[in-house]
Amino acid sequence: MPQATVDRASEFLGGLFTSLTERGRSLFRSNNNQPKTKDELIALGETLLSRRGEATGVVLASTLLSGYDDADEADQIGFLDALAEEFGPDLAQLTAAVEAFHVSGASPDAAGRLLEAAEPRRQELIRRLNLAPGGTASLVRMREGVLRHLGDHPQLKHVDDDFVHLFTSWFNRGFLVLQRIDWNTPANILEKIIRYEQVHAIHNWDDLRARLAPPDRRCYGFFHPQLVDEPLIFVEVALTLERPNAIAPLLDLDRAPISPKDATTAVFYSISNTQKGLAGISFGNFLIKQVVEEIKRELPNVQSFVTLSPVPGFAKWLARERANADSVLLDASARAALEVLDTPDWFEDPETADHIKPLLLPLAAAYFLQAKNPRGLPLDPVARFHLGNGARLEALNFLGDRSPNGMRQSHGLMVNYLYALGEIETNHEAFAERAQIAAASAVRKQLPSKPLTSEPRKTNGKAAPLAIAPPA
Repeated sequence: MPQATVDRASEFLGGLFTSLTERGRSLFRSNNNQPKTKDELIALGETLLSRRGEATGVVLASTLLSGYDDADEADQIGFLDALAEEFGPDLAQLTAAVEAFHVSGASPDAAGRLLEAAEPRRQELIRRLNLAPGGTASLVRMREGVLRHLGDHPQLKHVDDDFVHLFTSWFNRGFLVLQRIDWNTPANILEKIIRYEQVHAIHNWDDLRARLAPPDRRCYGFFHPQLVDEPLIFVEVALTLERPNAIAPLLDLDRAPISPKDATTAVFYSISNTQKGLAGISFGNFLIKQVVEEIKRELPNVQSFVTLSPVPGFAKWLARERANADSVLLDASARAALEVLDTPDWFEDPETADHIKPLLLPLAAAYFLQAKNPRGLPLDPVARFHLGNGARLEALNFLGDRSPNGMRQSHGLMVNYLYALGEIETNHEAFAERAQIAAASAVRKQLPSKPLTSEPRKTNGKAAPLAIAPPA
């Protein structure tokens, strides 16, 4: 068949499909943009599952998603509850499939039918909703609602499990695109970088420019084809001459940039997930490893890859330890000495800071190496992330973050994790299989061998700052 005839036929069929789709939309246009009640949303879901036509299905999916977005919170929750309670597996089919599986002697065909029957109907509903224009973004927002209401509606755990199951496939690493974000990136994306930054707030455009424009700064993000102009996660990188121990110099607007060819170290100083509805879908481990490869290819002179990371759980953990009269880490005098942490701006006095430091760093070592959650993993979420990626806990940085947020969440503590390229896989396997923490000897040496103690002293008859005895 001549190519011109094929092209005309394709054009005709494409126009026919568009016409049918628009005709289907017209059937729903009168109320497509109206908020829907819980019952209307449920009815749309049942109808969508019963239809086989793609054009009508797209219209139904669009109607349901827009109606859900515009519905009031009570109707949204009612629909989510219905997903949990009314859109589970067909129990009659599942029972029959179980019986057939046993009768068949566990044949592969019977196993396949059993798996098909066991799948909740809401999974297929979510797949069909994803066909709507913008459906993926709408479903990510819907899952955000599931997470928000999960505490008061525990039955939504089943719905959340299905979202995670589907999102894990839809947001597989193979579908993600790594892009460098710089000062020439479209403004709508740059605005989102400002808004989504979770670690070190970006206060204005000058602040953003200082992180993107200089030659010794990099930013990379993962994007997905179905979420246009929406970075899923991004990492900010500083190219430096040495491993940093504080964040302020990296963020200083007046600092003097260095040539990337002189840099020896790449510092990952901020990693931000942007979509609450994708919580638990891991991107960061792939992102860091791919960024390492990008930088190595561009700048072979960079040999060290480290983070400068926050410690979001340290202050809360230490508050519990200070309140525990039976603490094996602190005696009464050390608890008394640490009361200065409750004083605003205690760190501004160099002598006070000098006396607190030998208490705080051993406690930080204990926090990272000994404090565990019920699963036997480190309490700190950032530690779990980097150690799980195969990094090594390299250094504890006293007063590395003097910002209000840094003082509030960690008394200013920051840490470096080192991504030693030859050790990543070994460290990852040890952590994943045995919860073994890779840590530099300098960190391990700071672990206290007995309860920390502190004794007051006097100078010229006046009370002086507490002299803190370092651990034996």
